[in-house]
Amino acid sequence: MTTPAMPIIEPAGPGDAGVLAEVIADAFGGLAVSQWLVPDPAARSAILPGYFALHVEHALSSGLVLTTPERDAAALWLPVPAGGPGEPPAWYHQRVAALAGQHLAQFQALDHALDQHHPTGGAHEHLAILAVRPGRQRLGIGSALLTARHGALDQSRVPAYLEASDAAKAAIYRARGYADLASPIQLPGGPPMYPMWRQPRDAK
Repeated sequence: MTTPAMPIIEPAGPGDAGVLAEVIADAFGGLAVSQWLVPDPAARSAILPGYFALHVEHALSSGLVLTTPERDAAALWLPVPAGGPGEPPAWYHQRVAALAGQHLAQFQALDHALDQHHPTGGAHEHLAILAVRPGRQRLGIGSALLTARHGALDQSRVPAYLEASDAAKAAIYRARGYADLASPIQLPGGPPMYPMWRQPRDAK
């Protein structure tokens, strides 16, 4: 039996922000966190692409965005200094407010909860988002996105941090070298998220 080829992973560029935001919105639209942010499905479909575009733009300018040649997946990595994450870009809050409308309080509560629980005390990289387009999932693309960055982090001895959106995804990340960092982050009136940490492995 022929072993399937490892998906090709490459850096994204500024011209990819729109399509990758759509990929993330398609992948995340049904998550409990997304439903908590915007309960109405039609409003959620209208808001999330623009919201995730802000995060893609930030990662493109301040970190690294990995994707595939088909642009059907995205991993957003941001470097975080020892003191924890700094302020978002100057334009962030105004653009979120314009996008979220009557749902702004939930978006602000999400940002506040994640900021409050973000670890300090050591420099690391934050896997802010990892998403694969529905229909392309379970083909090894998510694993390839992780492997592509983990190798570089291992070489430079840099840990990684993420917030898994639910218990099932936390289990997937545990199988890929992450461990629970603390108790789940409980969103106010919403679902839990799972903070996780990966220590760099010894380079082979």
